[in-house]
Amino acid sequence: MDFGVVLQTDPPAWRVVDLAAKAETLGFSHGWTFDSHILWQEPYVIYSQMLSATNRMIVGPMVTNPGTRNWTVTASHYATLNDMFGNRTVCGIGRGDSAMRVLGHAPTKLATLSESMTVIKGLAEGEEVDYNGTTQQLPWSQGSKLPILMAGYGPKALKLCGEQADGFILQLADLQLAEWMIGAVRSAAADAGRNPDDLYMCVAAPAYVGDDLEHQRDQCRWFGGMVGNHVADLVARYGDESDSVPAALTDYIRGRDGYDYSGHGKAGHSHTDFVPDEIIDRFCILGDEAAHIAKLEKLRDLGVDQFAIYLMHDQKDETLNAYGQRIIPALR
Repeated sequence: MDFGVVLQTDPPAWRVVDLAAKAETLGFSHGWTFDSHILWQEPYVIYSQMLSATNRMIVGPMVTNPGTRNWTVTASHYATLNDMFGNRTVCGIGRGDSAMRVLGHAPTKLATLSESMTVIKGLAEGEEVDYNGTTQQLPWSQGSKLPILMAGYGPKALKLCGEQADGFILQLADLQLAEWMIGAVRSAAADAGRNPDDLYMCVAAPAYVGDDLEHQRDQCRWFGGMVGNHVADLVARYGDESDSVPAALTDYIRGRDGYDYSGHGKAGHSHTDFVPDEIIDRFCILGDEAAHIAKLEKLRDLGVDQFAIYLMHDQKDETLNAYGQRIIPALR
């Protein structure tokens, strides 16, 4: 199992770079960041420094979207970084949440997401693509490779992921939901004539190592609110008693009353009070080191190739150290 770390690009940006470099020395293979350029600093500027400060780490967004950047510019970013540092980039992408909604936009359509993945991957890898009625190619892109991992929760998104993407990002660590969603992606891949084993499965969630479970929950409650934004979209589309989406995912947002993006991804966010402790325990990995290892082993048994830690709490260094010194070695 690979391990990644997901960082917010809060200033100072050098703290993000330092955490990525530390994570690599502790055995983490991937360094991810949020991509919401109004709420936090611009990640693509920081990626070049993260790559420069590390030797092997693979870097990318968790997640970007098709709506806030021109797809050809996005592709050129990746191809340039790959040319400078070797093929050490990955594109996590979804319909868009905070980056789109803060600007007053709705998340993009799945058809747009599908088209953008084709253009971004093709251009970044030096191929000719159709874009806006024109044929485009990056003539200087030589040997660049860009895996695209798609994030999603709903049935149609999981189907698209299995049909097209190189891998799947599931932003929660609930075992029941992981089994259902990974299974849906794999089934869609098989139905499309692809080998499901070729898809890379990444689970991302907050992880906090310690003994004070109540404090850990309070530090990670924001995550249930973040996931709730996507769940609210699913409920609006399918209803809250639909067979298309498991009740284990939708039931907890019944008490949700709006959302304030100024506190997005931050411990103590007041608009996440509706999230019950049970959801935090299911969606995150909390407790002592033995509890982390036990849950990670179960995720690995479900076919998870990478666990990426959302490192947004008050014990960043301590959690990285616990993973690097004892938890990651135990899983390997």
